[in-house]
Amino acid sequence: MEISVKRGHPQEQKTACLIVGVHAGKKLSSAAKALDKALGGTLTKLFKRGDLTGATGETLMLHEAPGTSAERVLVIGCGKVEGIEAAEYQQIVGKAARAIADAGLRNAVACLTELEVKERDTHWKTLQAALAFHNSTYRFDQMKSKPSKKTRCAKLTLLVESARNTEAERAIAIADGMAEGLNLTKDLANLPGNHCPPKQLADAAKALGKAHKSLKITVLERAEMETLGMGSLLAVAQGSAEAPKLITLEYTGDATKSRPIVLVGKGVTFDSGGISIKPGPGMDEMKFDMCGAASVLGVMKAVASLGLAVNVVGVIPAVENMPDGKAIKPGDVVTSMSGQTIEILNTDAEGRLILCDALTYAARFEPDVVIDIATLTGACVIALGSHASGLLSNHDPLAEELLRAGQHSGDRAWRLPLWDDYQKQLESNFADMANVGGREAGTITAACFLARYTKAYRWAHLDIAGTAWHSGKAKGASGRPVPMLMEFILNRARRAG
Repeated sequence: MEISVKRGHPQEQKTACLIVGVHAGKKLSSAAKALDKALGGTLTKLFKRGDLTGATGETLMLHEAPGTSAERVLVIGCGKVEGIEAAEYQQIVGKAARAIADAGLRNAVACLTELEVKERDTHWKTLQAALAFHNSTYRFDQMKSKPSKKTRCAKLTLLVESARNTEAERAIAIADGMAEGLNLTKDLANLPGNHCPPKQLADAAKALGKAHKSLKITVLERAEMETLGMGSLLAVAQGSAEAPKLITLEYTGDATKSRPIVLVGKGVTFDSGGISIKPGPGMDEMKFDMCGAASVLGVMKAVASLGLAVNVVGVIPAVENMPDGKAIKPGDVVTSMSGQTIEILNTDAEGRLILCDALTYAARFEPDVVIDIATLTGACVIALGSHASGLLSNHDPLAEELLRAGQHSGDRAWRLPLWDDYQKQLESNFADMANVGGREAGTITAACFLARYTKAYRWAHLDIAGTAWHSGKAKGASGRPVPMLMEFILNRARRAG
């Protein structure tokens, strides 16, 4: 999608659809006032008749727009005039973008950045509008014999004040780069397990390396991981015919050679649960158990596309968890790369088994911070639902930085405690630790397990089990937490600059 900014009068825009906002209390935005005059008071009449209320997210399509150069007008409700909340603005631009997509319109002009949003500037409003329209054009239909032929919006113009064009244009450039990353994340996550085994993730990383010379790609095979002593990671892979991979992507955008941000993404390309097999209903969604890996690849693509002045490393342990005759069994003891031993009480708690070796491996990059991203626990879905990712960390400033990035981007997280009190739940009579800690506080004990491998650096853990994909009629990858991570990295790049 081509997105641009321009200055002009709403009623003079030649477009398939002009988008304007109206407020509760029969109040029109500046663009809507100009348009209402050109339409001979149509918007005012709609308010009087009760066809419009101005409630946040309300939409009304006018299929005729006499007196203007637009073919039609989309009126979007924006709630109260006095300070729109950031989340409300995201809802407004999201509803507008979806209405254009549902109508199958080829282009649109939006007058939405003029809205006053609490504690948000033109850059943020432009970025959110651009991301919403990029998201509305995303489709995953490559597995269908007859892909949809419905017209996608190919061009969006945002009307802005002339003095702010540079700020808005920069926001659009960032949105374009982020959209590339989000689309890659969603494409990989939506692929079925038979089309996206560990090798496919490695191939996707190699393709990124070919497209962006700033990326160095390394893929470790089973024999190399054996040499490194990654007994925990390899234990998960031993029940599958698919070979495991350890994928690293190194992006150098800061010539001062500052310590990198290291992102570690869980890449279980299908999780049957292993010998501790999962129940059948909903097991198809376990193709999404590599959403952490997909988000790391998406972030690396976005960072490289934007040429950000930061150093970032992506580490992806990629395996398939299957119940083969060679598969690990409950009660088995394995030795991790760190030398610590693990009693496997549940083979369906496999994500932490591959992450612990990847987190040990991450130390070799001498990181400034390490953030792992994983669809790790069903307990996180019970605790936080699909609204917030779980966040646990051994470093308060890092945790606060991520929480702010989530709040600003709208891709929010909620911090849970990582107290030593929970560590006793991982005690084992037969190894240094067990891989599960019982029913209580499952998200926290999973992070406590990982914390034993991250004492050498500042670390945060994002449990995205509830946020990485949608179920039901809208089943599909959400692309989260790419927006939060990109906001975090962009903030770091701005400070470095």
